[in-house]
Amino acid sequence: MHIKSAEFVMSNSDVEKCPKGLLPEYAFIGRSNVGKSSLINMLTSRKSLAKTSGRPGKTQLINHFLINKNWHLVDLPGYGYARVSKNAKKTFQKFITQYFSLREQLVTAFVLVDIRHDPQPIDLEFMQWLGEHGIPFSIIFTKADKLKPNAIIRHVDDYKNVLLETWEDMPNYFITSSSNEAGKDEVLNYIDELNSNMELDTF
Repeated sequence: MHIKSAEFVMSNSDVEKCPKGLLPEYAFIGRSNVGKSSLINMLTSRKSLAKTSGRPGKTQLINHFLINKNWHLVDLPGYGYARVSKNAKKTFQKFITQYFSLREQLVTAFVLVDIRHDPQPIDLEFMQWLGEHGIPFSIIFTKADKLKPNAIIRHVDDYKNVLLETWEDMPNYFITSSSNEAGKDEVLNYIDELNSNMELDTF
C-alpha cells in the first residue's frame, strides 16, 4: 500500500464523538514511550502527523487520522508509566476500554511492544484483555534497529514462550524500526489486505 494522503480528523475523549460512518479503523496502542508516534509518522511518511515527545504519556486523547480517504488510523493513549495523575490514568483507561468495547468500525488493534525488553506484565495483561473480549490484534515490535538480528529473534522467542502458555497460537506480529523503516511495507500491506477482504465481503 502506498500512502497518498494522511489527514488529521479529530481528537477527543468521548467515543460517541468519534467519526461517524463505516470507514474501517486500525487502532495503535502501547505502553508509554514505546515509540508509537514515531511509528505512525514512519508508516504514513509524514514527519509530524503524530506528535512525538521525549515525555512519556504525551498522547492523552483518541486521535483519528484519515488515510487515503478510505480508512482511519487511530492513535490511542499509551498505558503505564505516563506522568499524569491517578485520576487522569483512570480517565484514559475508561475511554480506551469504551473505544474497544463500542467502536464497531474497528477492524483490528496493533499493540506496540519495545523489542529491547523482556515481556512486560502490563503488555501481557492488555493482550489478555483484548483476547478475552474477542478483539483482534497484532503485535508490533518497535525499535528493532537497537538490537542485533540474533537478539531480535531471542526476544521474539521470549514473547512466544510466554504467550503460548495461555494462547493456542502466537498472535500475528511485525518487527519494525521507525529509524530504518523496517516492517513498514509489511504492516501497510497487512492493512491493505484486510481492507480488500472487507470489500469482497460486501459483495
